[in-house]
Amino acid sequence: MRAAELTPAMEPERFQALARAIEEELGKLIVGQQDLVRSVLIALIAGGHVLLEGQPGLGKTVLVRSLARVLDLSFSRVQFTPDLMPADVTGTHIVTEDESGRRRFEFQPGPIFANLLLADEINRATPKTQSALLEAMQERQVTVGERTRPLPRPFFVLATQNPIELEGTYPLPEAQLDRFFFKLLVPFPGPTELAEIARRTTGATEAELQVVAGADDLAQMGALAREVPVAEAVMEQAVSLLLATHPERPEAPEEVRRYVRWGASPRGLQSLVLAGRIRALLEGRYNLAVEDLRAVAAPALRHRVFLNFEADAAAVDADQVVAAILEATA
Repeated sequence: MRAAELTPAMEPERFQALARAIEEELGKLIVGQQDLVRSVLIALIAGGHVLLEGQPGLGKTVLVRSLARVLDLSFSRVQFTPDLMPADVTGTHIVTEDESGRRRFEFQPGPIFANLLLADEINRATPKTQSALLEAMQERQVTVGERTRPLPRPFFVLATQNPIELEGTYPLPEAQLDRFFFKLLVPFPGPTELAEIARRTTGATEAELQVVAGADDLAQMGALAREVPVAEAVMEQAVSLLLATHPERPEAPEEVRRYVRWGASPRGLQSLVLAGRIRALLEGRYNLAVEDLRAVAAPALRHRVFLNFEADAAAVDADQVVAAILEATA
């Protein structure tokens, strides 16, 4: 999460207008899911990556592809499978022949060289292939052979995973989970939304999405968000929230001491504060409030709180633990 270099910040009114335009344009194709769309937008403005978890057929791929269209970003999709190799993602050197018949090695870029990469069912790939994303997600570059190549700016990874069919999958290691700005749960739509989805997808016409913002707009929105002031008391509250995820800390509630193995890293605090700043702007305020921190706590912390076997036995998930932390620090 790096600040945009030499990027001028825009006015708050322009920030809010662009955010509304993006959400409204996505609403032409995405039925309901307003909270999900808002959370993904917050992560993109922050320059972070997103892990989307939900049942098949809930529109995760459609959402990511639509975002690329609305924001005029280059898009690529990788279907992760057990036989996928790192070179299938990053690219590799191939032998080519020039006009004179001489052969030489030439780098063939992989699908990772795009502004927005959809890593579909990332937990189906082997750890070796998953680790190929680590350098790209953190450093915005890939190393193939002896040369390091920068990725396009901006660069976002939106990864999906299916929580149902876990046979033959490879859970993401803690180090890679921590590199995701948000982990978002895609809810199942209600009856009204289901009927609307059927009407939109089985009719004769399909919604045409228009470009309403671009990479420069995202960079300027991110620059403005980093200028939102944070009062000392609010920063202390953010720190308290993070420390309460650690079972050995005196701030930790009973649920954390009982069910948590390890708490969130400093990246969790970074995500809390930056996402809270962006939410404050989206709500029409130019200062970070405690309510902003609490609103983004679940997506920022749920994948950074690692539970123990007792939690599995008691059917306690990370969201319940985060809810207990919010209640204890209210």
